[in-house]
Amino acid sequence: MAVIEHKSYARVGLLGNPSDVYYGKTLSFSLGNFWASVRLEPSKDLLIVPHPTHDLVRFNSITHLVNRLQSEGYYGGVRLLMAICKIFHNFCKDNNITLCEGNFTISYDTNIPRQTGLSGSSAIVTAALNCLIDFYEVRHLIKVEVRPNLVLNAEKELGIVAGLQDRVAQTYGGLVYMDFSKKHMDEFGHGIYTPMDIALLPPLYLIYAENPSDSGKVHSTVRQRWLAGDEFIISTMEEVANIAVEGQKALLAKDYAKLATLMNQNFDLRRHMFDDDALGAVNIEMVEVARRIGAASKFTGSGGAVVVFCPDGPSQVKQLVDACQEAGFVCEPIKVMPSFLNDIDLQTLASK
Repeated sequence: MAVIEHKSYARVGLLGNPSDVYYGKTLSFSLGNFWASVRLEPSKDLLIVPHPTHDLVRFNSITHLVNRLQSEGYYGGVRLLMAICKIFHNFCKDNNITLCEGNFTISYDTNIPRQTGLSGSSAIVTAALNCLIDFYEVRHLIKVEVRPNLVLNAEKELGIVAGLQDRVAQTYGGLVYMDFSKKHMDEFGHGIYTPMDIALLPPLYLIYAENPSDSGKVHSTVRQRWLAGDEFIISTMEEVANIAVEGQKALLAKDYAKLATLMNQNFDLRRHMFDDDALGAVNIEMVEVARRIGAASKFTGSGGAVVVFCPDGPSQVKQLVDACQEAGFVCEPIKVMPSFLNDIDLQTLASK
């Protein structure tokens, strides 16, 4: 068999986040600025190759080790590849999908900045899942709607707290409207995913920080309060979900003034639920830098990066770039990736 390679892109939660884990609705898209790639080739033994940077185990000194842990954390991508292999194997076994004999060597690379809320971990897992599906030639047997659940289950295997939104965006590509209503989730195990034309989006910009927050800790107290029946959290989360509903209407009508309003409202509602200490001063400042020049802004995920819309055009974009440079933030135009589902994927969608 030939070498198999797949890319999976970072994602931006445009509207509705973080309601995806609360039976809400979201609008997200694939961010072409950053990606993870996975390479799989047949081999005698099954080998998972550590990344030379992200899975580093040899250091110049103890200082080098400590500095690396402080900047990169304890975990690289090897555990992600191992987890998706297990989840994929068990899913196929449970669903009577026969896997052919043969082993492989699998490796990965990524340029997605860590802890920026751009879904770097799930990008690696999604790309790896695509490689496994093609290696075992079972793409036609695993529906597109189900694949984000496999990615999420692999991350849950490792104790990563997350929802389906990111994995849907990375599985489908392009711009996707997602409805995670409880009735549908309970009945089918996944949401209702509606691809949209990326041409509906106006020019958008990405801001991210040199020293981002840990996005994995932001949801903790809100989740507990929601499970405990906190009326404020439940009602506010419903408002956040409704922003995605209104956002879909605004995009279809190309009502970009409304889009700007909704982006700001989305962040404000999030800020009401999560106190400023949980959101982090640097994350809040990224939002405020954009707002001070009249742009609309909100988190791309749980913090670490911000998506910005400049309704006043090029002059406002110039102000944004200058303000970010002065504040020490990176600012760049967003490249939206189109859907990359192939013919077989589309056939699995049509077979619903």
